[in-house]
Amino acid sequence: MRPPSAIPAATLAVFLSAFTEGEARSALVADNGVFPTFAGYIANQVGIDKEAFAQASTCLSWFYKGLKTPPSPAVQGIAWHLPVLLLEPERDCPRHYPGGMETARDDFAKKQALLSVSLTVYEFALVADHNDDDQYNAAELRDLFHSLSLTYDAATPPRAAGATLTARFDQWYRSRNLEEVMQGMSALYEQGYRMTPHDRAELDRVMK
Repeated sequence: MRPPSAIPAATLAVFLSAFTEGEARSALVADNGVFPTFAGYIANQVGIDKEAFAQASTCLSWFYKGLKTPPSPAVQGIAWHLPVLLLEPERDCPRHYPGGMETARDDFAKKQALLSVSLTVYEFALVADHNDDDQYNAAELRDLFHSLSLTYDAATPPRAAGATLTARFDQWYRSRNLEEVMQGMSALYEQGYRMTPHDRAELDRVMK
């Protein structure tokens, strides 16, 4: 007669092995919505900034044409596509920019800077998703927080983690500060994170 403990022991060993692997996998899956919250928040701002930049660009060109002077070439760190606006320059540009070309030029520079910030932070958010699964696992979330010199606690609720990241974006956006963003990106790159073809395709999508 086979000892009653032989089969259960083998089964238990397999079960424990599977359980250990399952625990390891579950330890990595800790996003629960942080990536969609953070990336979605930025993508929404990108859409707003693209429209505002397109308006400023259209009106600046219109004012230049009125002077019969070709506009200065815009300096753009990232290539983007401008949305089609329902804008009638003759009617709308003087109303938006009562100060004329100078105010349009100042607003153009401001809107360009804001769009550059939102696009660069969106790139940063994509790079931080190391395995391109549209989620931040525990390791990715930890690395993202540390790259920004933020304290990360695995017990932090996803809603709070997302709020921390969006608040940091708002801070960068208000100050038009890309220095901390680039430092954070550099820290991620030092740990092996990269701008992948998936990331590039997603960045191109929001720029269209």
